[in-house]
Amino acid sequence: MASKVVPARGMRDVLPVEKARREHALHVIREVYRSFGFDEVETPVVEELSRLESGQGGENEKMLFKVMRRGLAADEPLLPADAADLGLRFDLTVPLTRYVATNAATLRMPFKAVQIGPVFRAERPQKGRYRQFVQCDIDIVGEAGTLAEVELVTATHTALSRLGLTGTTLRLNDRGVLTGLLNGCGFAETDHGSVLITVDKLDKIALDGVLAELRAKGFGEEQVAALEKALTDLLPLRDVARIGDGALPSTVPATSIANLQEIAAALAVSAPDLNVEFDVTLVRGMGYYTGPIFEMSLATGGSSIAGGGRYDNMVGRFSGRDLPAAGFSIGFERIVDEIALPTDPAGAVALVHPAGADAGALLRKQQELRAGGARVALVRQAKRMQPLFDALVAEGYTRVVRARTNDEGVLEFSEPSELSAS
Repeated sequence: MASKVVPARGMRDVLPVEKARREHALHVIREVYRSFGFDEVETPVVEELSRLESGQGGENEKMLFKVMRRGLAADEPLLPADAADLGLRFDLTVPLTRYVATNAATLRMPFKAVQIGPVFRAERPQKGRYRQFVQCDIDIVGEAGTLAEVELVTATHTALSRLGLTGTTLRLNDRGVLTGLLNGCGFAETDHGSVLITVDKLDKIALDGVLAELRAKGFGEEQVAALEKALTDLLPLRDVARIGDGALPSTVPATSIANLQEIAAALAVSAPDLNVEFDVTLVRGMGYYTGPIFEMSLATGGSSIAGGGRYDNMVGRFSGRDLPAAGFSIGFERIVDEIALPTDPAGAVALVHPAGADAGALLRKQQELRAGGARVALVRQAKRMQPLFDALVAEGYTRVVRARTNDEGVLEFSEPSELSAS
């Protein structure tokens, strides 16, 4: 018995109907971002391993697909750590900052970029989570003020709304809030990364689980108890306008509070139908964030569908020249199943014909139907037509024209009629 032929684990094939829906979503996203003045760029899927393992990618650096060095002799002694020098990108932000560092002399600042493409993470595959998936990023490099965050959120909210994904909520936080909170609880700065990795799991393991994991990591009871009280007090706080009323610890920088309030106030004007909330537990796992961070979710709840934040120090790691930067990324695989494929405005016609029909007459009729802008597919008739019609409707076809050969051997065509599924 032959083995089942399937894609590599964690990868998937895309069938025509899904591909059409994906291309529709990408077209809308590109058009909206272009209308906001963003220019599309492209970077290689492969980067130098040293850049991908810079310590800024958080847990994603543990899920790298590494590329073996080329030209190695079969008997060459080599340690595993020395066997790879390249890796597949795990996100689009690290490649973009390298791109800016490489091409800084020719880029106009602030530089507003769109980047759409596949990324790769060697994680455990599960429903809705793949080892290869598409990200849609917009980034603004060279803008230090909150104007960058506001434009990123407004543009992304507009794109999602254009796709029919309304009623979205934006959760806001700032790395300065998190740092100040941990400082106030007595955690050493060198421990902040480890603590935040655990806090980031709060929506999965609840507060008791977070506290238990921190104790298991060896943190002192005084520190853990202080964090428990701070989170318990702050979890109900959602109104961004109230975070400046002494609700946050004095160890939180005033600039972090001011930034969040500026962003929320501006979004109330630029995206009035977007629900904006403060969330003290929002961490964003990447180590490169330096300021405001944000995630967007649907009204139906569930996982976030977009996320991003400010990362002011990354370009300087590659070029030696610091440039302020912020970005927002749409989780494309999470939104594509939530949208509907629109009906072709010019119509889609299935031209159903018998086997052996006159090819010239068929193509002439197809050209006639196409002249009005319609999409026209030549479809050979089947013994059972209804399953065929069901499949055509699923692919977006709305009308059918039937061809038959008359007694004189001439191909005749019916008038277009509505195509319906069973």
